[in-house]
Amino acid sequence: MDLYQGLLTRRSVRQFDTSKKVSKQDIEEILKAACYAPSAHNKQPWEFLVLEDLSIMDKIREFQPWTSFAKNASCVIIVCGNTDVAFHSRENEPYWNISDVDCSLATQNLLLACHSKGLGACFCGAAPIISIVDGLRKLFNLPENIRPVAIVPIGYPLETPKQPEDRYVPAKVHWGKW
Repeated sequence: MDLYQGLLTRRSVRQFDTSKKVSKQDIEEILKAACYAPSAHNKQPWEFLVLEDLSIMDKIREFQPWTSFAKNASCVIIVCGNTDVAFHSRENEPYWNISDVDCSLATQNLLLACHSKGLGACFCGAAPIISIVDGLRKLFNLPENIRPVAIVPIGYPLETPKQPEDRYVPAKVHWGKW
């Protein structure tokens, strides 16, 4: 698949063929693509929790209700940021950390890699929603410096998602001034 075409045709998939499993090799290739995302100061703060036993999704749905469909995925990848590793400031400005942005970029690479392999996936948010971050930390005993950013169910799509009309809106582009 041509990269530009892939960018325009990737859709969120929430219905999966439960009779098909994503191979470990495909999961590793998807994760490799995620790791090639850009990151601030090339810190690469991402870490990944791969879930193949999806009975745990019932517990995740208790604090992240928008993942109800994930129980039918082949696997779920939780993209996390290591806030100790990420580019951050503690001196001249109030404390900030760019790990959420870096991990969002990695997640986009992950989603595009899924699409290139004919797999479906959907971005489900974690950070900055405190109740979801705390729920995932507690459920998986994550260290305080590990911040979950995205929950991504992955599997073979049950159907081809409908493609939207053109999303490019010239009125949203400002050339040189607002």
